Order: sequence, then structure tokens, then C-alpha cells
Amino acid sequence: MKLLQVPTIELEQRIKEEIESNPALEEGKDEEDEEDYDEREQSEESDDSTEDFDLSDYMDEGDIPSYQLSVNNKGRDDEDKHIPFAAGTSFQEVLLGQIGLKKLSETQAIIAETIIGNLDDSGYLRRELDNIVNDLAFSQNVAVTKEDIEQVLFIVQELDPPGVAARDLKECLLLQLRRRNQKDTVVKLATELLHDHFDAFTKKHYDRIIKKMNITEENLKEAIDEIIHLNPKPGSAMLETNRALNQIVPDFTISTFDEDLQLSLNGRNAPELKVSKTYQEMFKAYAESKKKDPKQKEALLFVKQKIDGAKWFIDAIMQRQQTLLVTMEAIMNYQREYFLTGDETKLRPMILKDIAEIVSMDISTISRVANSKYVQTPYGTFLLKSFFSESLSTDSGEEVSTREVKKILEDCVAAEDKRKPITDDRLAKILKEKGYNIARRTVAKYREQLSIPVARLRKEL
Repeated sequence: MKLLQVPTIELEQRIKEEIESNPALEEGKDEEDEEDYDEREQSEESDDSTEDFDLSDYMDEGDIPSYQLSVNNKGRDDEDKHIPFAAGTSFQEVLLGQIGLKKLSETQAIIAETIIGNLDDSGYLRRELDNIVNDLAFSQNVAVTKEDIEQVLFIVQELDPPGVAARDLKECLLLQLRRRNQKDTVVKLATELLHDHFDAFTKKHYDRIIKKMNITEENLKEAIDEIIHLNPKPGSAMLETNRALNQIVPDFTISTFDEDLQLSLNGRNAPELKVSKTYQEMFKAYAESKKKDPKQKEALLFVKQKIDGAKWFIDAIMQRQQTLLVTMEAIMNYQREYFLTGDETKLRPMILKDIAEIVSMDISTISRVANSKYVQTPYGTFLLKSFFSESLSTDSGEEVSTREVKKILEDCVAAEDKRKPITDDRLAKILKEKGYNIARRTVAKYREQLSIPVARLRKEL
């Protein structure tokens, strides 16, 4: 079960770890030509960097207790040999490097470090200044006032990226506008808009803004265009830059050939593994030996444990391959129309139970496959979970996928007049006209799942 839910890119690392911990497990085909095997043995012997495992090393040191031959003998304090993930410079470290270049007193430097330490991942200071005063008094025995904190805060807000250390969105955007050309009329208009009419701006009450600011619609459009090019989360941009990329490696590939579908498993999911021939011969030699002293028995036990572990791991990998192929083939056949056309409206309602019954497996097994595996199709690479959806009945009694309804919603919103966006009530009526009898609250739920804002917030000039 654990191997089944491991993605392809992590499976390679898991196999490497198993090979390192079990010398009886090797990469390569299980059956190979004897001549090729001899040549490989000779090349390994001639390579000074490769040392064959010699069981005598374990036998010449005297009697070895059986617990030392156990595989599960790692203590909690033992060094972790896992390969670490790549990590860049943290957001706070970048800011601390910049603040170190400022001419600050010892107390101001402590305040600046405290402020930077309280910034969230988006770059905002969410903690009240009064609370920071108390933090410094109790944790570092530094007595300062709120005005002292505010003075240093202004210095921190001068750091890059622009907008950092703001206490709310309004301040964040205004900090960024201050870095722009203040003589520019559009920048001045955008600053006035945010400073005096921020609430009306967030609610998109454009008519009210035009009237109060006594400007034209074109002026307002230019100011809004200036604002939307600002970064509402200055800290996140730096985090994304330093974050290691998480590449998606598809576990399956579906291709279309003359109205037919072909499924293939990523070759990384089918590694060539075998039990070491050296260990097999070693086990046979010790098993046939007439000498049965304790040292010999412990050596025999050690070799048997490694061989059994290697066989178990190879069998588990093969079972994983079989389960993945059977499950994906069932999903492919169930959603055949979609994989042939790429039309999301062709997706059939499908739940985990449907596939579990087809392949005669437990629902939890199907869930493990669907939640962590990707399939590459001619229309893109998708998580298997995205093909599962609940059913919905049309007026004609036909069962359709909720994803089909969501696709229609997306198309309606994409084609709407942004000056007069379609309300949820109107969307519900449009769906009803198409035969989908859905309540307004259900439309709202689907819209939220698609991350589509309400009509008022989709309004544009």
C-alpha cells in the first residue's frame, strides 16, 4: 500500500534506498547471458572504486549477536541519510541582509529583526505594534515605545521588495506607488484612489468613484490599470523564486491512434530488479555446508533475511505495476469518449466505487492511485482524481457529470460582458434552459469551487 501511493519521481529514490540498505537487491534483468555476466564480473573486479561485499568481514570479528544482524536496528538519534530537498535563501534572511546595510543603533537593529521575524509569508506585519513592544520588553529586556517601533517599521518598509512590512493591503499598495514617478498623473490618481476611496474600489463601485473624484471613466481605467500591476503579496514572489520546482512526472501516457486508445506505464515505474546471484550462491553454499556452528547459522540467517527482503521488494514493485495498469485501464475505458475527444462535457459521472467494482479492488486502493498519480494525454497532464465527479440528473433523466456543468459555467463566465457580469440567478436560469435543473445555491457552490468571484467582483470598465 505504501509503494502504491508513492509518485513515480519518489519511487526512484525509494528503490535507491532499498538497494543501498539491501546488498542482495540489484538493478538489472533477472535472467542474463552467462558470458555477459562473466564480463560484468571482470569489469567490476578491475574497478578499484567498487568493492564486492564479503561476508567473511562479518564472520572474522568473532561471535556476532543476532540483534546486530537485524534490519530494523536504527536508533532514533542515528544520522538521517535521506537526500535533502533544495532550499534557497529565506524571505526573512534576504531582508535581514538588507537591514544590515542600514545605519541603525543597537536597539533599532533589535527592533528591525523583531519586525522582520513577525512578517508572514506574504510579507505583511500582522502583529500589533503594542504587542511587539511587550515582546521586546519580556523576551529581550528592551524597553521601547510604540513610536520607536513605528520609526523602525518605516525603515523596514523601504527594503525590497516594495510593499514589504505593510500592515494591510491598502498600505502595501500605497508603499509600492511611492516608489513610482510621483510626477506622473496616473500614479498620482491611483494614489488618491487608494488613499481616499479604497473601500469603494475593492467593492468596484466605479460610478460612485467617478462622481466623487470628478474624473472620466478613461481616467479611472488608467488608474486601475496602474494598481492591478502592483503586487498584493510581495513576500510570496520572493518565496516562489527561492522555492525548488516540483516537477510533475506522469505515471501513465494515453495516446490516440485511429479512434483507438493506447495506454502505457512510465518506464520508471517498471525498474529491472533482481536478487544478487552472489548472495544466492552464498546462501546455497552455507545451507549445504556440514559445519553448523553458531557463527555459521548467524551468517546463514543474515543472508536469508537479505534475500527474502529483496524478493519481497521485487514482488511489491510488480504488484504496484499491475495495480496501476489495471486501475488506469479501467478509468480509460470508463472515460473513453473524453480521452478520444478532449471535450470535458463528455466526462461521465464516476466515483471511486465504480472503478473499484470493475477491477475488484478495495475503494481505498483506488483512492491511493487516484490521489497521487498523473496521466499524460494529448490534451494535457492531469491528476487522476480530477476525472472523478458526482452525478447529476438532467430534465430528461440523463445522468451527467458535475464537471460537465462546471465547464458550462466556466464558458458562460468567460463569454460574459465584463461591464455587466452574469449573476448566480442568471447562471442558474441559463443552466435550466440547457436542461440542468440546478438551484442558485448549487451554482454558487460550483462557482466557488472553480475560484470564480461573484458577479460584482468580476465587473470591469
